[in-house]
Amino acid sequence: MRDRFKPGQIWLDTEGKRIQAHGGRMIIVEDTYYWYGENKEKTVGTPDIWHWGVRCYSSKDLYNWKDEGIIIPPEPDNPSSPLHPSSMMDRPHIIYNKKTKKYVAWLKIMCEPPAFAILTADTLLGPYTMVNPKLYPCGLSAGDFDIDVDEKTGTVFLFSEDPHTKIYSVALNEDYTDVQGDYAIHFPSAGPPENREAPAHFYRNGLHYLITSGTTGFFPNPSEASVSESWDGPYTIQGDPHVNDASRTSFNSQISCIFRHPAREDLYIAMADRWLPDLPQQAGESFYNGEWQKAQTEKFKKIFDPNVEFFFTEEDAKNLFINSSISDYVWLPLRFEGNIVRIDWLDEWKVEDFK
Repeated sequence: MRDRFKPGQIWLDTEGKRIQAHGGRMIIVEDTYYWYGENKEKTVGTPDIWHWGVRCYSSKDLYNWKDEGIIIPPEPDNPSSPLHPSSMMDRPHIIYNKKTKKYVAWLKIMCEPPAFAILTADTLLGPYTMVNPKLYPCGLSAGDFDIDVDEKTGTVFLFSEDPHTKIYSVALNEDYTDVQGDYAIHFPSAGPPENREAPAHFYRNGLHYLITSGTTGFFPNPSEASVSESWDGPYTIQGDPHVNDASRTSFNSQISCIFRHPAREDLYIAMADRWLPDLPQQAGESFYNGEWQKAQTEKFKKIFDPNVEFFFTEEDAKNLFINSSISDYVWLPLRFEGNIVRIDWLDEWKVEDFK
């Protein structure tokens, strides 16, 4: 039994198996926490299996997690399905609609162009029914995304990357299966690696925050925090929240969600994936002094620069598909200096350390 968080260390469920909830999020039902995400148990570095559905875990204390099984199963016998294992399904989001009494799931599907798949269920653990296999909000493509509730108005809204160009935000309709109204644009850019992706939104003391990452594939890069008085911006950039991170890799992780603890005063938890747990050993000293991350940034600039002839090596191709079945998790508490977001490295920590 666990009684604390140990960021970056192997995390096993109550049956002694690796937790498989990547690109994950948290939802609370009554007195139980549910952590769900991409099931990567069969994703060993080949393009044929990017995922094996959405898996969910339950817990009473956030430390010990019971496997509740695959709640949105893959469809390996249907190559045209957005749930086919090769479909590159990412970052599932499930939100409960009090009006329709439905759980609504949004999945990013990296088809061409990338789209959202929308499903609904009567209970969190399913079964889920496909509502729309290919949704393009406001005619835009899908990317890494977040869905959250505006605590001031009750409006539910979507933040998504329009791949390699910008982040956009837009309100959802009443049944949460589509969007409505105009969208706002944030952080427009010329392309990777500078463009922002993986938006994680949270609301605190009347302010909206976004933490995003750069675009360097599975290679970690510096996060960036920003703040606004309105969900649709404009957002003021605060910089990398990870304190004393000389590697400039967000402590070798990428944030998928910011979870606000319901019973602890001002406790926000950054839930992040450590996609490449062996990276420091492989890169050596260049990882710790930031030279490795700097080299990756330069490489991605060349890859996406139309004026530069870049030769994609066999090693580069291999890095598109990693063995994420052994990827780990980094959960750390947020700290605030006024309205500035900070994330400190902690070898271990406990919810009970907070009021």
